[in-house]
Amino acid sequence: MKKLLVFIMSLMMMLMMVAGCGNSGPKKMVIGLDDNFAPMGFRNEKNEIVGMDIDLAREACKRLGMEVEFKPIDWGAKEAELKSKRIDAIWNCFTINPEREKVYGMSKPYLLNAQLVVVPKGSSIKKIADLKGKVVAVQDDSTGSYLLELPKNKELKDSLKDYRKYPDFAAIYMELDNKRVDAAIVDAVLARGYYDKLKPGQYEILDENMGEEVVGIAFRKDDKEFLERINKVMDEMKKDGTCKKISEKWMGADIIKY
Repeated sequence: MKKLLVFIMSLMMMLMMVAGCGNSGPKKMVIGLDDNFAPMGFRNEKNEIVGMDIDLAREACKRLGMEVEFKPIDWGAKEAELKSKRIDAIWNCFTINPEREKVYGMSKPYLLNAQLVVVPKGSSIKKIADLKGKVVAVQDDSTGSYLLELPKNKELKDSLKDYRKYPDFAAIYMELDNKRVDAAIVDAVLARGYYDKLKPGQYEILDENMGEEVVGIAFRKDDKEFLERINKVMDEMKKDGTCKKISEKWMGADIIKY
């Protein structure tokens, strides 16, 4: 009996050690986001931060035994927010490109996105070449602004009357509505997944796009622990159908492509 008791106690200690090892690592992740970026991360009528990326992040952190906090940030200051450790990650339909890979530790891609040109209904702009002499809006330090600065798009940029940077897409759509800009370069997930449904028939999306892109999660360059843990759990969520379910909830389709 005594030997059995010792065996049971030893087994319990081993199980506790294994459980402890499974929960090792960071206990909390602070995620920076633009909280005007529907349907990926935005505020609902109760002022709660909700969205597709929010659900993905909550589920990932739950599986990793981590608390998660969502922190709205100035999108133009996101690199400084991350480096100063005020946030641990940027999880907000964040495009992976060569310049960002030099600065951030990027996760594996988890969806395919594109940059679209949105114009008011009835606009004379029907193709990208028609932007010549027009005023175009982009989000500050976004993929849209990055694309316009590429050498291959120099001719297009130089042909514009002006291109203006705004802190978020809510401000951009307000400028479109008030006819202070002629067109905007907008993420496909936002243009097709939110505004096209929020204000049906009010905008047109050009058939041509500014380019396709892959989306990932950004961490500090030297922060391997968060990166590896999130990569692993996202792989699990893709395999078991959780990502598909969350995508269909917010987008009406499975846009998880990787």
